[in-house]
Amino acid sequence: MARFHGRVGYGESVETESGSGIWADVITEREYTGDVIQVRRGLDPTADYNTTLTVQNIISIVADDYANDRFFAIRYVAWMGALWTVTDIQVQRPRLLLSLGEVYNGPRA
Repeated sequence: MARFHGRVGYGESVETESGSGIWADVITEREYTGDVIQVRRGLDPTADYNTTLTVQNIISIVADDYANDRFFAIRYVAWMGALWTVTDIQVQRPRLLLSLGEVYNGPRA
């Protein structure tokens, strides 16, 4: 099992202008430590013309109150030089198990 230390990105939807009806994610990043408990990679040949690289890694972080209160807002994890989309979260207090998917292409901090 490998150790993990890195950033986790949280998205909060906020209205861009009061009354505009246009909402955007504002990203906040926080640092966490934990373990990489599963390392897998895959290719999705049905996605587009180009094959999409995915990982099926699971990262277990030691969650603080912020993470426990906002786990539903987690968007990505910075790992191995890239941002990866969090596709699934299991709450196993005091830890959160974050399942990763494809490269994250959304808003950043």
